[in-house]
Amino acid sequence: MNFRKEPFKVWFQFYVCKDSGEQFTDEELDEVNTNQIYNQYRAKYGIPFPDEIKAIREQYGLSANKMSEILGLGINIYRNYESGEVPSVSNGRLIQMAKDPNEFKKLIDFGKNEFTPEELEKISRKIDNTLDRWNEIGNFYESIMLGEKRPGMFNGYRVPDLEKINNLVLYFAEKIKPFKTKMNKLLFYADFFHFKKTGYSITGLTYQAIQKGPVPKNYDWIFDNGMEKKFIKIKLHDYGNYMGEQFLPTGELIFKKDSFTHSELKAMEAVAASFKKATVNEIVSKSHEEKAWNDNVDEFKLISYDYAFELKYPG
Repeated sequence: MNFRKEPFKVWFQFYVCKDSGEQFTDEELDEVNTNQIYNQYRAKYGIPFPDEIKAIREQYGLSANKMSEILGLGINIYRNYESGEVPSVSNGRLIQMAKDPNEFKKLIDFGKNEFTPEELEKISRKIDNTLDRWNEIGNFYESIMLGEKRPGMFNGYRVPDLEKINNLVLYFAEKIKPFKTKMNKLLFYADFFHFKKTGYSITGLTYQAIQKGPVPKNYDWIFDNGMEKKFIKIKLHDYGNYMGEQFLPTGELIFKKDSFTHSELKAMEAVAASFKKATVNEIVSKSHEEKAWNDNVDEFKLISYDYAFELKYPG
């Protein structure tokens, strides 16, 4: 399919009428088909995604109106970018540059005559606070945490969101109380099933194929973080030759439903319903039927979200 005079390859989904053989789509399929194009275009040219655009603005504590002024963009144009419209390459890179507080400071200097002294002081404080955390946050995401830092095919075109990850782990801990191996598979199916439906993962996690099926990269660190922040606790079960680790809610934190979109909640519910009664061995066996695992396990490769369109489960 073409976008801005460039061809992009997509997994084009459609329905086929059994009687007439006619092919057709609906709004949901149109959205996932076009999202695939937009995602590839953004990744190719370094254009930030809607979640990133909003997060860049929020890190400075600015309204959409004020951010549009600083960037020199019309307010309607900027709001459309936050809502999902794909910026031009030049505008996209301008917004991406604003993520760096050093570059953002330059933009403020260029337009300082447009602000009151009080506004300038408030923005300068935000920039200074962001600068203090900048190197720490960058190293945290890049070298320790969740794999891919920029949106792409290995994180489902989402910047990893640790709070969302912890809430998703809490969701399955409340609904299913799974053991660690099963939790890893539940996370995989939730992210990949949502990508199949929308063209985006839920959490931005990167997954790897290992012998027991797909798992999030650095999953032990992820779960340790969830325990440290009181989202979950682990109950140990002694099975003689090994210890089973069961995930349970602590009761100290409530699952934040409003952290997720309607489509994300639907995907989570579908995965929970499909695998609620599955044993660890059963869900591992099902994950071994997935092309995503079979094509990558021999070399323990990272799994591209392209495989989402070939998922066998949930049914």
